[in-house]
Amino acid sequence: MPLRIRIGSRGSRLALAQTARVKALLVSRLPEAALETVVIDTEGDRMGAAAPAAPRPPGAFTCAVDRALLEGRIDAAVHSLKDMPIRLDPALTIAATPEREDPRDVFLSRNNAGLAECPSGWVVGTSSPRRRAFLRATRPDLRVRPIRGNVDTRIRKMREAGEVDALILAAAGMRRLRADAPQAAYLDPVVWPPAPGQGALAVVVRVGDTSLLPLVRGIEDEAVRCAITAERAVLMGLGGVCGAPLGAYAVLDGGRVVLHAALADPWEGTMVRGMREGGAAEAEVLGKTLAAELLQGGGQAIMDHVRQHHGKPWDEEG
Repeated sequence: MPLRIRIGSRGSRLALAQTARVKALLVSRLPEAALETVVIDTEGDRMGAAAPAAPRPPGAFTCAVDRALLEGRIDAAVHSLKDMPIRLDPALTIAATPEREDPRDVFLSRNNAGLAECPSGWVVGTSSPRRRAFLRATRPDLRVRPIRGNVDTRIRKMREAGEVDALILAAAGMRRLRADAPQAAYLDPVVWPPAPGQGALAVVVRVGDTSLLPLVRGIEDEAVRCAITAERAVLMGLGGVCGAPLGAYAVLDGGRVVLHAALADPWEGTMVRGMREGGAAEAEVLGKTLAAELLQGGGQAIMDHVRQHHGKPWDEEG
């Protein structure tokens, strides 16, 4: 009887595309395995486009899938790593972080203008506190409007409905869905660092599943693991606050990690930046050290402001 692996996924088109990619990687190593996708409804999906200015609770896209894993209804889960809380249930582990898609953000506008060139007063659609904060810091003359929906929906809201003049989206989602946006301008990840783990996937399994763990680890990309460890350590050093307006970008270069991070206030537009470099084995320490430097350099006031407003919706005047 072939090995049967039930893989849990959200039901969105992007989530299913990501799960399909993980299945293809597993099949290349386990050609005799029978892989099944099990769609799990999540709180984040149920919220849909309702109340776009309201922050989603921690784990909105992951908790239900992880619960199915803990209950034995699935054998593995595939998540967008940026959606995952910093601390997993102790009975679960990230067994593999496979190849990473482009981690950058992209700026897409109705007349193909870039972020630096777009006219003052334009409305930019995003529901990300990080992107909103970075816009306030770099282009305070632009207006920010919350917007939700899948990639295609957001692009239609800009191009056809005219709800916004421009969008900021994750390059990874557009590329995985092959969304038609040839004029998208990629934002420099050093200047405009993405969310920690953006573009990366995590395959989660039960700690006690000793038969499946080594099989899934076969699709691990060690450079990706090193980078996301450094990026998520910055968030951990800031207290692991869900929705923190933090960008972190790490690359492994010749056995050394180069880590950039920026933290900005979504309301005030103040920003602090930092960079650290060190050996690959120091990835987590580098991230925590950089977080401490950000806090000391003005980030503590930003995080205090974020905690003060935690759970409150924001709008373009907020």
